[in-house]
Amino acid sequence: MSEPTAGRVPEQMGLGRSVAFSIAGVPVTAVDIALLIYLPPHLSGHLGVPLTVVGICWAVVRLLDIIVDPLLGVAIDATRSRFGRYRLWMVLGAPILMAATWMLFFAKPGIGAAYLIGWLLALYLGRSILHMAHPAWASTLARTYNERARLFGVLAAVTVATSLVVLSLPVINAALSGGDARNIVLMGWFVLLSAPLTIGLAVWRTGERLNPNLASERAGLSDYLQLLIKPDLMRLYLAATALTLGPGWMSSLYLFFMEGYNGLNASQASILLLVYTVAGLAGAPLMAGLATRIGKHGALMAATTGYSLGLCTVLFTPYGSLLGAMPTMIWCGFMGVGFELIIRAMLADVADQVRLEQGRERLSLIFALNTLTTKIATAAAVAITFPLLQYIGYSPKAGTHNSAAAIQGLGLTFALGPIVFVMLGGACLIGWKLNAARHSAIRAELDLRDAAAAADAGLGSPAES
Repeated sequence: MSEPTAGRVPEQMGLGRSVAFSIAGVPVTAVDIALLIYLPPHLSGHLGVPLTVVGICWAVVRLLDIIVDPLLGVAIDATRSRFGRYRLWMVLGAPILMAATWMLFFAKPGIGAAYLIGWLLALYLGRSILHMAHPAWASTLARTYNERARLFGVLAAVTVATSLVVLSLPVINAALSGGDARNIVLMGWFVLLSAPLTIGLAVWRTGERLNPNLASERAGLSDYLQLLIKPDLMRLYLAATALTLGPGWMSSLYLFFMEGYNGLNASQASILLLVYTVAGLAGAPLMAGLATRIGKHGALMAATTGYSLGLCTVLFTPYGSLLGAMPTMIWCGFMGVGFELIIRAMLADVADQVRLEQGRERLSLIFALNTLTTKIATAAAVAITFPLLQYIGYSPKAGTHNSAAAIQGLGLTFALGPIVFVMLGGACLIGWKLNAARHSAIRAELDLRDAAAAADAGLGSPAES
């Protein structure tokens, strides 16, 4: 008896199918870049929203967002329909993201705190739905150890390519003399046009396997507590936190470091950021390939070690030399792209183990908890680094003359913090046991049990949609 499905489920996710599926993450990546870099300055600088109001609204929304993510994960895992579980949520999340994008990216001057909080909540809700459902859906399509590494590698490559396109929009706009206020409008149109096309194509072209839950099992509080204290998940969440905090630490100090320590202007720093992104585009498939050869945990430890060694050279680049700074950025961009793609693929492997143990799907909740840890780490990066700058006596204020000791302290703070956290992230996986052989055994047990459950329920494959 064949397992239940929703839509056309390919036996193998070849490159073409993988790309068609992976581009559903394009609008989320575009929104993330806008939220991180461009939307807050646009709200205060062009719409006249006071800085304190923007800051308070963002803080309120992020606190509520942390509560919403685990609840969404539980809801997604509990969903079951002939249209699928994750496909259904992708279709639901897209219009929410698009509506909130229209109301925020195309807002007129005069908006207040209530407007901003309401539509930011909607934007983060749509983003969270898509960000959780997409990798969980991917995990049901690529079920073997190596196939999963390859698919998540394509997901990472598409994310990097999207980042490159979105970061190029302000450069193109400046060349056309469009004005800074137009940057966020261009990004808004990019989201609005890409969301229905990319998500619609993925839903239309790619089906979904519906993993059966055991009828005898019921979700209880003890199941969720077991999930939170499961050693393998705790190690991955700690690794994800460290590997978010390290690069996030660098991001928060990036412009200060490039201008104050390296003697480069903001335009040159932006060029280096694009170089870093392009290097990640090349690194994603190669890191995925490495994971299939030496195991995901081995590839991640190699990436963290390589990243940290490369970062050691950042303090010795020639002052004021754009070309001199490029090798370090290329190397770190190449290595750093492997962090998230491998962590997510490993989470999917552990989710199979959890389903074998608990008898119920926990994919979305597992990804939701990972998202929670990375959000905390992102916030912690700014909370830690800015007070450190003040402690060492460095002032980022324009026109301020910083002492040699303060500039040296800036350089050491920029480099040492990420090295420590990135190496900690890799160290979390020392002695990792869930390798390809172990995962193959888990999948074999799951496949036998799923086939038996489908046969007992009299379930076949519904007609293709």
